[in-house]
Amino acid sequence: MVTLPPPQPEPSPHLHREIAESFGSDADRYDRARPRYPRALADAVLAGLPGGRVLDVGIGTGLSALPFREAGADVVGVEADARMAGVARSRGFAVEVARFEDWDAGAARFDAVVAGQTWHWIDPAGGAAKAAGLLRPGGRIALFWNAGDPAPEIAAAFGEVYRRVDTGLPFTPWAGGLSAVEGYEQGILARAADGIRETGAFTEPRRLRLDWQATVTREAWLDQVPTAGGHHRIPADRLATLLDGLGNVIDDHGGSFTMNYATIAVVADRRTPA
Repeated sequence: MVTLPPPQPEPSPHLHREIAESFGSDADRYDRARPRYPRALADAVLAGLPGGRVLDVGIGTGLSALPFREAGADVVGVEADARMAGVARSRGFAVEVARFEDWDAGAARFDAVVAGQTWHWIDPAGGAAKAAGLLRPGGRIALFWNAGDPAPEIAAAFGEVYRRVDTGLPFTPWAGGLSAVEGYEQGILARAADGIRETGAFTEPRRLRLDWQATVTREAWLDQVPTAGGHHRIPADRLATLLDGLGNVIDDHGGSFTMNYATIAVVADRRTPA
């Protein structure tokens, strides 16, 4: 149950679709290693809605949809990667394979449009406008991410490993100075909120944050790292060097570390047409 810092520090990660649509190359690992989301998130998003029909954009393997189903929602998904969609379907979710921007929903309408760890791969204004057209009046958009920060000395050591290895990534995790949570809040969440505002179809976006902790073992961390955006493109020898270096950092700190997580969301309600 671990996650890396924001996948892109630049303002337009949605332009990197080759990364966005690559996670299915190891869908089983992604499903096994990526963090879950707290049930309290789903309870907060669903509270006060006119109904319980939820569209999960970029449902992936279904991890983001699980707490909503547990809370009683009827969740359907749209997912660009057929391999990821196959895992979600094995969990019993109905999933259509398409890019959200291109997906034809027909006459379907929803009480909530949600996205977990995926909205940064979608144009923030265009995506929000499409979501507005799919929501019933009084419906809700909720875009959320898991961000995690270890102790500063571990984060710094991880960053140094990334600097030593020529990964070829367009970003350097743990090397930006901001915490992961700050990076998400000042970058990805801010852009998502701006996109929602731009439509004029929603109430003022509000933030939601749920804090929690987990003990992360060396094995769990090294299992998750290859699922992070772009890491599948690192040559095998360099990825091995990267994982060895990250593993040594964890070994130096007793074989595990505490990750301080925040599940952070931007939420807004669909205005009732005049």
